[in-house]
Amino acid sequence: MLQLLSIFSYLSVVSRGLSLALQTLLIGSVAFVFLILRPALRNCTHDIAFTERRIRRVLFWTACSMAIVQISYAGFNCAILKSTMGLALSEIMGAQFLVASSVTVFSCVMLATIARFRSSLWTAVPFAMTILVASVASSHAWSRVDKRLVLSLFDLLHQGAAGVWIGGLPILLIALGDTHNPESPILIARRFSRTAVIGVAVVLFAGIYLSLSYLDKPNAVYGTTYGIMLLGKAGLFLVLLVIGGLNKFIVESLTVKSSRLLEILGRNVEVEIGIGFTVVLAAASLTSQPPAVDLPNDRLSLQEIQNRYVPRLPRFSSPNVMQLKEPDRELLRHEAERTGRPTTYVPGQPPILPESPEGRAWSEYNHNWAGLIVFAAGILAIASRSQRLKWARHWPLIFVALAIFIFLRADPENWPLGPNRFWESFLEADVLQHRVFAVLVIGLAISEWRVQTRLGRWSASRFVFPVVCAIGGALLFTHSHSLGNIKDATLIEWSHISLAFIAVVAGWSRWAELRSTTSGRNACAWIWSTCFAMMGAILMLYRES
Repeated sequence: MLQLLSIFSYLSVVSRGLSLALQTLLIGSVAFVFLILRPALRNCTHDIAFTERRIRRVLFWTACSMAIVQISYAGFNCAILKSTMGLALSEIMGAQFLVASSVTVFSCVMLATIARFRSSLWTAVPFAMTILVASVASSHAWSRVDKRLVLSLFDLLHQGAAGVWIGGLPILLIALGDTHNPESPILIARRFSRTAVIGVAVVLFAGIYLSLSYLDKPNAVYGTTYGIMLLGKAGLFLVLLVIGGLNKFIVESLTVKSSRLLEILGRNVEVEIGIGFTVVLAAASLTSQPPAVDLPNDRLSLQEIQNRYVPRLPRFSSPNVMQLKEPDRELLRHEAERTGRPTTYVPGQPPILPESPEGRAWSEYNHNWAGLIVFAAGILAIASRSQRLKWARHWPLIFVALAIFIFLRADPENWPLGPNRFWESFLEADVLQHRVFAVLVIGLAISEWRVQTRLGRWSASRFVFPVVCAIGGALLFTHSHSLGNIKDATLIEWSHISLAFIAVVAGWSRWAELRSTTSGRNACAWIWSTCFAMMGAILMLYRES
């Protein structure tokens, strides 16, 4: 169980994120019917019935998926408690997270039943609200001793409004499809636009209040892991506001004859959906960190951040693997034997162990070389837009070298460099993430090379590149390094959150380019290729000392 604990902890964070995303979609599906669809199409019962049938299918499969994810989430947390606290299952049964998960699973089953057997959708409303309340009961707001009810109310508004807005976006795409009345998509889009503005305002207002409650001082924003992750979430939210503002302008210009504008709106909504649900995942990852107000000590100063990230030449010399300290696995095992129980319950990560100068040099070398490869890919991607440099279109193949480099160098205590065997290495969450990233990078390289050389230009493989970038960035938001204010870990978090943000923007700008015909295509191409060069530059500047 000690070996599996880190994996369970990381999966707990991921399952929490998936659960929150599915919850957002559930709320959005139910709210869309009563706030958007029926009021907008009062005189078009055919289109209402047609769209509601589609929404019921979404509701059914989302409810089933959420029930499964919630059961997994409860199982992972039970395993963590049993391992770290030595509790029996009977002692865990009354835990608040387990009660909330049980209520959520029951509500999901009822929603699936309502959707499957075509009961009145009004009966889905109380169960959707129950899921929302259960989610709040598992949040930071409810765990506070002071201002619990006020914080919980604002959290309820925050999550609920996010569900109406972000969760309603996929349903909007469905509703903009084939309809009997050509005016129906326009009426729905305008109604949704007005409702979304209110949702955005509530999300922003409630989010500011919650943030101020969890951040006691300005240095909590840049000096703690919680604050840095919150900055990443806020950055994505600003991107959403820009896209939403553009969509609102398009909606106001829609007419029955403006099919081209409706096509652009659909493309923009796709990007808004992707970034919106990444924000939801980032919000779920925040729940794995204690609020900054609870960690007043050992915060980073602006001077420490500046000293770490002042531009310096990359490190291109590496120590020998035999010079590195005892593998993390062995240190954890020795500590567990000394205390009688596992040493970690930080979701997704082992504790930060004292690093030797050789270990720091090894890590800096890895990040700097990886940065050089990514930077080269970004520059060649920009150059490939020139007709005179057609050979540069083969730039995706550079990522094969990056994948091999990650696999060999990222985790020296594991096969093939270290003592931990190949399959044994997959039991550690951070190692598993590195191996998964390596596989994703290879998939990205091959599929994007086919697209750039026009071998797979019109196949579904052209979307592998943006999807891999977006998923990689989203997963990086869950790659937290520390439960407390350990300064080295917090400094690393700065680079990770920056990379995650840029990767998400790169992925969805590439998606928008592929989904465009003429409007905005060149701008999107410049955005994602520049993002890759920026990611490479950040990695080349990476330092641990």
